[in-house]
Formats: sequence, structure tokens, C-alpha cells
Amino acid sequence: MKVATFNVNSIRARMQLVTAWIEENAPDVLCLQETRVADPAFPHEPIERLGYTLAFRGDKGRNGVAIVSRRPLEDVAFGFDDGGSADEDRLAVATVGGVALVNTYIPQGRDPDHPMFRVKLEWFARLRRLFERRYDPSQPLLWVGDFNVAPEPIDVHNPKRLDGQVGFHPEERRVLSEVGSWGFVDVFRRHHPEGGQFSFFDYRAKDAVARGIGWRVDHIWATPPLAERSTAAWIDLAPRTAPRPSDHTPVVAEFDA
Repeated sequence: MKVATFNVNSIRARMQLVTAWIEENAPDVLCLQETRVADPAFPHEPIERLGYTLAFRGDKGRNGVAIVSRRPLEDVAFGFDDGGSADEDRLAVATVGGVALVNTYIPQGRDPDHPMFRVKLEWFARLRRLFERRYDPSQPLLWVGDFNVAPEPIDVHNPKRLDGQVGFHPEERRVLSEVGSWGFVDVFRRHHPEGGQFSFFDYRAKDAVARGIGWRVDHIWATPPLAERSTAAWIDLAPRTAPRPSDHTPVVAEFDA
């Protein structure tokens, strides 16, 4: 089972890139974030013609999540159900081939002094409570998406300079670790204990990919029963160096079914 996550930074702008990547890599499941399109305008036909089914939720010009699958999607739902803001365009869940899947586009946070930073921290706390209510870490579960947090110093190109900035702030790393302690394994890090591999490269940094000026903020995490069956994980840099790229690039993991 091949699973991938990709923040596309507008599905309409990146549709040709996405369909080409699907044709070349044949994922079983592809989770997308920042699709930035309202549901009636989502360009689903090119993906469906490749033999995939989709579930998506979005809003014009902002946020948006989608799950693309070769197999039927079961138990599809969007957003939180805890009485707070549902944030349906940031959270999609489904079951694929008996594996529960949670796809998240976690708020970026803007700045440590901005109110959205507190929203981001609470978002992680709400997610931890969602896992506690709905799932069991002894069962196969995938949590994937753009977490907007680099967990460790080896996940950013300059940890000393970036420490305290949004995306690599101690409070963000703490709340991410708290969610992970519920029962997750970072699948990419399981296969790559070394640093220096990144999934996000800011457009503003010239030759960022070649110079390694990046962050690892896109993740595939799994509960132990599934993580133990992971056979490989990698970051595919090719889409980031293609014409009209997203500022993110796919993260991929394979599991022995």
C-alpha cells in the first residue's frame, strides 16, 4: 500500500502536476492539502479518469483538503465534532481497505504573538482529543498531511536561527509531541534517522531546493501496528523542481499489506 501526502497550494493551478505524479507513481492513497477551491469548482474529473475516487472539502481561495484513493472510501467525514469550529476544510477522515486515515491541514499560526498561533496550539489539542475519542492506537491508523511544524532540529535547514519562529517554535513542537504520544510513529523518520531532507521550500529563497533551504513540515505518521509494516518512506523532490510547482512536495510511504 503506497500512501502519499502533498500540499498542492491550489489544485487548479497544480492539476497537471498532480495527475502526472499520479500516473508516474500510482499511489493507492494520495492526501492533498491547501486545495483552495470551493467544492462545486473542484476539478475532480482528471483524477477520476485515472481510476481514482475522491472526497474533498474546501473554500474559495483558502484551505481545502482531499483524499484520493484507488479503493472505495468508507466512513468519510470532515471537521471536528467537539462543539468548536468544525474546520471542515482542514480535516478529512476516511477508511481505506480497513485502514483508518486522518488528513489534516493544520493552521500555520502566522506569528507567535498573533491570535492564530493560539488557535494552532488548541487545534493540536483538539486533534489529540479526537484521536482519543474515535480511535485506538492498537489498530491501524494513518495521520498524514501538512502539520505546519518541523518536529526536530534536523527537520529545518538552520535550527539555531529558526528556533522560536512559527513552524519551529518550542510550543508547537511540544503540542505536536503530545499528539504523537497518543500512539504514533513518524514513518519517514523511522526509515531516515538522518537530517537534511525537507518537504517545504519557500518560494522566496532562491534555488532553495538545490541549496537545501527547507523544512520538513509534511508528515505521514502511523500507529505501531501499521508503522511496523512500513517498508519505505521518502520525499519526492521532482514536483518541487517542475514548472509552476507548489512550495511543498510529496512525502510517500509504503506498507506491506
